[in-house]
This record gives sequence, structure tokens and C-alpha cells, in this order.
Amino acid sequence: MSQSQSTLNRDAQGVYLITVTPFTDSGALDLASTDRMVDFCLDKGVTGLTILGIMGEAPKLTMEESRIFVKQVLARVKGAVPVVVGASSPGFAPMKELSQSVMDLGASGVMVAPPGTVRTDDHILAYFDMVNETLGNTPWVLQDHPVATGVQMSTAVEIKILKNSPHCVMLKHEDCPGLAKLSAIRAATERGELPRLSILTGNGGGLFLPEELQRGADGAMTGFAYPEMMVDVVAAHQAGNTERAFDLFDAYLPLARYEQQSNIGLAVRKHILKERGVIASAAVRKPGPKLSAQDVADIERLTRRQTKRLAELG
Repeated sequence: MSQSQSTLNRDAQGVYLITVTPFTDSGALDLASTDRMVDFCLDKGVTGLTILGIMGEAPKLTMEESRIFVKQVLARVKGAVPVVVGASSPGFAPMKELSQSVMDLGASGVMVAPPGTVRTDDHILAYFDMVNETLGNTPWVLQDHPVATGVQMSTAVEIKILKNSPHCVMLKHEDCPGLAKLSAIRAATERGELPRLSILTGNGGGLFLPEELQRGADGAMTGFAYPEMMVDVVAAHQAGNTERAFDLFDAYLPLARYEQQSNIGLAVRKHILKERGVIASAAVRKPGPKLSAQDVADIERLTRRQTKRLAELG
């Protein structure tokens, strides 16, 4: 286990940015761009990084590529912030192999979402009992993202999972609409029904971030080509300047919304990151979308308008 490892814990807050996985135009891992991406995220003030998530194209990587990418990110981070690694898998052998490997490299924890094969409440609870057995003492994040997984976990089921999972220290809340669920889980921790745990939200690039912070979220765990938006919104909210948090969020909202299109969203994010000089190629590994000239024109217009709004806000 890396000596620089920072273990994920129940008090985590701030912005854990879901990163993209940079590729070359030919589809190979781009490790030079990976280094620039890490530097960019740290420069923008993120609290942590989450890699190999859904928007990180994790299912398109081989196990060896996943290890190479994780090792590169951790080497560049040098322990500056915690790094969480997506380890979701319908099978427990690959989950265990990847989790042990990345924790040995210095990761701070892993993230697990239920597979689409679990449908009933009993199946969901049984699945996460096996997750606990598989991960042992590894700190882990419960990812609730029904739009991507197709698995709808009720508030009651989620509370049962959290009660039964002593090493689940964080909830990545992505149910949409899910403000009532977030409020209910935070209320359960405040009543002592659940141990206090970190709740970071992930709805579409932070599309409901100010409201989620108002409901008791500790920050965000999602991706956006402008991570400084989430960093500044969370900082303003933590400082008690709620109106400033909402004003900052409003300035970025049109572009954040555009980036969340179900078919081309990742391509939009990578295009913007390339334009910002973060990655060398906007390539999405096959199968993946490509932007049209009209898409690019939309992005350019939205970016100009965003710059204007931020200047007016000061």
C-alpha cells in the first residue's frame, strides 16, 4: 500500500471530480494528457478525483489498461488529494482483483454501483452484502445512479445497505429527481439512525448542486469541463454565501445543461477540455459519439455567453 495514500472517510467534503480518460486519436491511452488533466484538476482546487467512472469509459478499458491509468494518475497526484476508483462489476472476481490492485497502488477507496441484473429489493440487498464480503476493509462509495444502471434503490433500501455496510463511507447520490431521498438520508444520519457519512452529489455535471447543498450534501462528485464552477459553488455555500453560490451556478448552467445530453455529452466535455488545452485529443473510444459542426458552433456560442456572464458577475 502506498505510503502517500489518503484513506477515504465519512467526513469527506468538497469536489471529487469525475475525470475523463484521455485517448489519442487512434484510441490508445494518452498518458501525457493524463498528467496534464491531473495538473488541471488540482490547479482548479478539487478536493479529490474519481477515476474509471461511467463517464471515464471504464467498461471500454482492459484490466491492464485500467491499472496503467490508475497508476499514472496516482503517480501524478502524489498524495495531494484522495483518489477514488470505480470498481463496479456484475462479477465479484474482477471487482476484488481491481480493488486490491488499485488500493495497493495508493488509491483512497473504490466506488460500486449495482449491476442492471439486480431488480428486487432483496436482490439489491443481497448483492451489497456480497460487495461487503468482497471488499473487506476497503473504504467504498455507494453509487446510486439509476439512469445509468437501471436499478432503482428506494430510500428504505439505501438506508438498509448503509446500515449493513460499515466500510461504506460515502454515498454518491445521483437519483433524479432525488432531493427528497437526499433529505431523508441526511435526516437519518442526524437522528443517529445511520452513522454520519459523506454525501456527494452527481446529477449531471452538478445540475442541482445548489439545491443539493441546501439539502445537506457535503459537495459534488461529478464531472464538468469547468470544475472550477463546482469548486467555487461549494466554497461559497460553505462560507454561508448562498446567493453567491446560486449566482455562480447560474452563470455556468446553460453549458452544463448542454454537456448533459445523453448521446453526445462525453464528446462535448472532451471537446471543451481539448479547447482548454487539457487533453490533446477529444477522442471517445469506440463505440462513442462524434460532434457535428452544428454541435461545435453551439458550444462556442455557449462558451462566449458564459464568459460574458462571469465577467458581469465579477
